Amino acid sequence: MATFMLIPGAGGSAWAWHLVARELETRGHRPVPVDLPADDDAGLAEYVATVVALVPPGTADLAVVGASMGALTAPLVCERLPVRLVVLHNAMVPAPGESGGEWWQRTGQGPAMATHARSIGLDPADLEDPFVLYGHDVPEHLFTEDGARALDQSGRPFAEPWPLQEWPDVPTRVITGREDRLFPRDFQHRLARERLGITPDDVDGGHLAMLSHPDQIADLLDRYAAEVMPASPTPRRGASVRASRPGR
Repeated sequence: MATFMLIPGAGGSAWAWHLVARELETRGHRPVPVDLPADDDAGLAEYVATVVALVPPGTADLAVVGASMGALTAPLVCERLPVRLVVLHNAMVPAPGESGGEWWQRTGQGPAMATHARSIGLDPADLEDPFVLYGHDVPEHLFTEDGARALDQSGRPFAEPWPLQEWPDVPTRVITGREDRLFPRDFQHRLARERLGITPDDVDGGHLAMLSHPDQIADLLDRYAAEVMPASPTPRRGASVRASRPGR
């Protein structure tokens, strides 16, 4: 059994992962969807502290999953805990010293999004509609549910340079939504190859594929856990998590 810390994107909430969490439970894992603070008092350090505080006592096989902006936080957890697997989904793959605000221009996200929009018969201006950009593949009852409404995201974590000098020495996987209109599939593949040397695995769906195709994401997370954490013994109840950097 792996414990998956499920980190949402900008202004998001733990609710965004509730369907994936349900699927992971049926596969014998322990999911922990995370609510992150989105106010001006919280930067990346506070985001990491929030995740660390929610890790259940006795966790041995720890995986951290970051969606979209959550990719800025997920690898930072590896500095605090012995994480065995990092997974990024439709992610802002960070680079050392680069702020989240700089990421958009440096990666070429804007032109990539506009080109993709035209390739599927949309005007880039159409993507100003949140339903067109995010909800096109999500069941309407989910996209309009209270939990789906993003909080006002503070700009503070976007202003902070990403603090690591290199990617953590932890097995890393990337999952891409084939129909993502914010971070198009080909853009994500290029970014993952250039920054991580990784070829992503694709799932159906767009930027919120965790709501439209949670089973496919859970299948991949289950597979990754089996590859990286095979047949690990169940930790003793009450055992503490060792706070050290893995793989060094």
